[in-house]
Amino acid sequence: MSVKAKREGFGTRLGFLLVSAGCAIGIGNVWKFPYITGANGGAVFVLFYLAFLVLMGIPVMTMELAIGRASRRTMVEGYKALEKKGGMWHIHGWFCVAGNYLLMMYYTTVSGWMLAYFFKFASGRFDGISEEAIPEVFTGLLADPLTMGIFMALTVIIGFGVLSLGVKKGLERVNTVMMSGLLILIVVLAVNSLTLENARQGVMFYLYPDWKRALDTGIIKVISAAMSQAFFTLSIGLGSIEVFGTYMSKDHSLLGESIRICALDTFVAIISGLIIFPACFSYGVDPGQGPALIFVTLPTVFASMTGGRIWGTLFFVFMVFASFSTVTGVFENIVTMLTDNFGISRQRSIIFNLVFILVFSIPCVLGYNIWSNVHIIGARDVLDSEDFLVSNLLLPIGAFVIVLFCVIKSGWGFENFANEVNTGKGIRLSPKLKFYLGCILPVMILMVLFGGLIPAS
Repeated sequence: MSVKAKREGFGTRLGFLLVSAGCAIGIGNVWKFPYITGANGGAVFVLFYLAFLVLMGIPVMTMELAIGRASRRTMVEGYKALEKKGGMWHIHGWFCVAGNYLLMMYYTTVSGWMLAYFFKFASGRFDGISEEAIPEVFTGLLADPLTMGIFMALTVIIGFGVLSLGVKKGLERVNTVMMSGLLILIVVLAVNSLTLENARQGVMFYLYPDWKRALDTGIIKVISAAMSQAFFTLSIGLGSIEVFGTYMSKDHSLLGESIRICALDTFVAIISGLIIFPACFSYGVDPGQGPALIFVTLPTVFASMTGGRIWGTLFFVFMVFASFSTVTGVFENIVTMLTDNFGISRQRSIIFNLVFILVFSIPCVLGYNIWSNVHIIGARDVLDSEDFLVSNLLLPIGAFVIVLFCVIKSGWGFENFANEVNTGKGIRLSPKLKFYLGCILPVMILMVLFGGLIPAS
């Protein structure tokens, strides 16, 4: 099959929006967002987060989609199609390829944790368990490489199995069902949390700005955390969203589509907080406990709750849907990257990537047990080292390069970028934004980059 052959597209615009939003919506929305909010004073953090989402997230997402739709190719070939003759921008495309692989080498393990906890709640593992024993369930999972490996492998095999059915019948159909289920589940879970005793206190903490609390936390710390979370929640900078632009029609302007995708992503993050904070305040647990919030704190809440087995199971179904939507989206990216850059068939690309991800996800699984003494970057274990490279380096550097490519003359150029964005009906990109996109936005991204490299105090 020729590399230039026309690829299969989405069947519906709704399918495109749900799959694209599903790629953006992930564990960061429903795991990281609530605990970062809790650790940074609540509602004031949320206000800054929403502001930076508009100022940074939407513009960079629009740029990724524009590169994809204009070139009809993934990042390496996409740069080549749009850059000036003799340009070297496509070198960054190879870093995007590496970044997507690196992301999946640890994300599949975390997704496997969600799947494991779904089975644990559904099978009654947490029924009648003491509060002191709940943390031991998670530490026991981390100490068991076989169990972790099985759930990681299930994640990988199911994910590529979906892609083997094709874009319309596999990726689009499955993600439409998962995203629809996710949106229904999240509302049901939020309504349940809002009916709990003392839920009002949790909602006030989450949605009523308390500037004194923000000042006590440190307003610079709150703003920095909000800027980083708004940037990272969409996973922009690696071309993970760009691939979906290659499937888009020219019927709708890209700024409007980016706003819709970001709105879905933000809706899930905000409603996740309405599940978690009322539950935390109702059962007297600290909402700022960090990563343990999902695997220790919330299971403690569910175990104490009437019908906790049902609510815990539903919550981790929701978490599985959130993580799998990202897994299948990024898997689609690496599969298509291989077909674009090396001209192999889609099925061969799926088989190669399935084996590759299975093998190279094993170090992350072993990093909590057999290889627990392995520290790659400083004192970081395997997972934290891989996440540091992706989140703190490749994502912000990638976004910085993409922004420059879209706005400066030696790249694609602002006029070409704006023409692509404004093709189709919908919200238009004003030429007045050229200064902001070319001068202010890159500085903000550099702030995220340098902020991520400064060790937390």
